[in-house]
Amino acid sequence: MTTSYRKPGSRALSRRQLLRRGVSAIAMAGLGMPAVRSARAAVEKDTLKFGFIKLTDMAPLAIARELGYFEDEGLYVSLEPQANWKVLLDGVISGALDGAHMLAGQPLGATIGIGTKAHIITPFSMDLNGNGITVSNAVWAAMKKHVPLRTDGKPVHPIKADALRPVVEQYKNDGKPFNMGMVFPLSTHNYELRYWLAAGGLNPGFYSPLDNGGQIMADVLLSVTPPPQMPATLEAGTILGYCVGEPWNQQAVFKKIGVPVIADYQIWKNKPEKVFGLTAEFATKYPQTTVAITKALIRAGMWLDADNNANRLKAVKILAQPNYVGADADVIANSMTGTFEYEPGDKRAAPDFNVFFRYFATQPFYSHAIWYMTQMRRWGQIASGQPDSWYDAVAKSVYRPDLYFAAAKLLVGEGKAKQPDFLWSSDGYLPPNRAFIDGIEFDGRKPNAYLAKLSIGLKHGQRIEGAKVAG
Repeated sequence: MTTSYRKPGSRALSRRQLLRRGVSAIAMAGLGMPAVRSARAAVEKDTLKFGFIKLTDMAPLAIARELGYFEDEGLYVSLEPQANWKVLLDGVISGALDGAHMLAGQPLGATIGIGTKAHIITPFSMDLNGNGITVSNAVWAAMKKHVPLRTDGKPVHPIKADALRPVVEQYKNDGKPFNMGMVFPLSTHNYELRYWLAAGGLNPGFYSPLDNGGQIMADVLLSVTPPPQMPATLEAGTILGYCVGEPWNQQAVFKKIGVPVIADYQIWKNKPEKVFGLTAEFATKYPQTTVAITKALIRAGMWLDADNNANRLKAVKILAQPNYVGADADVIANSMTGTFEYEPGDKRAAPDFNVFFRYFATQPFYSHAIWYMTQMRRWGQIASGQPDSWYDAVAKSVYRPDLYFAAAKLLVGEGKAKQPDFLWSSDGYLPPNRAFIDGIEFDGRKPNAYLAKLSIGLKHGQRIEGAKVAG
């Protein structure tokens, strides 16, 4: 179902006429930004269609539309749910969609040429965190024997994959595969699930130029399942666990078919999740429109995190509509309002499970892009080693803080945002970070040194040949 935009009444139409007149350009001096017009500048394309997947982290798109932030920029936006991430990406590449809610790895993978070759950019990071790893009740019962318990009998978190390893080994001894689901080969879910497994001594498998299944040498067999289908696939026994965004972990709890064992911010604290993606061609052809879109999305992120998440219940009601996420409001609220439920009745405070603006969440950092590329290299999607300079160049061609700051500067000038809301001094790189479940430090400026520290995975000179690591 498409969420169509019905053009508003006389007030909005007169505003639109004003927008078409345009005003003088503002030079983005000192920031290396493209020249963009002020708040009332004419956008080059005002009627747009954006794609999304039915997940709670599509919220900035829904909020920007429902609260009129797109309209304030002279944009008339329809939102259209997509069947899966491949269909969504293909729609953006073909022009059937003007832009979309995307996995952080999709613009990078497409630009590099993994699967599909197209130059996709992002001027906006949609959120931090928001995913979890869920296992079946039977797997959890076997895992729980290896998990430390608190004095009240509830598990100590975070739960490491060390507790899953003896379960996987038992499956191997019994001659049975251990299957888990993730949403797409270039997904954040794929990489964080792999990271969690490898940190616990389990090999999630490699890709090669001749085998894109990602199961070479695997202890745990990962395969693709679209997010809304995860609970049903788990219940059917086709998979024994999965990594997905909300509300599909909490759905397993409500249906009593599985137990979320870890949230992604426990794997990597404040991990970047989705981005807003569009083609480089679109951004070049419609620069004012691109900045206007970014302005509206920044405002949506601000609203979602304002006043310690005070607006989240309103957001939940919007997202529960069938044209957006379409899950029960109670299920969506379980994570969106600052809690997360593991086993039934084990609900814990999780104020940062979904982050949409604080911690500079909406800024597209090169460090984030490079971490995802290190994981593509680690597991063989990038088949050969590349110098650090290559990672830097790709990150800068895809992640576009220049466009983001152009939008942010306009918002501050309009009084719709505050100067301290944005990390103006950033060169796109974050300080080295140890906030990972294995404690290994990541420095985005030194991707190859980082890869060398990881015990499971390809190093700089290595490659996959047949069913083994060579080099």
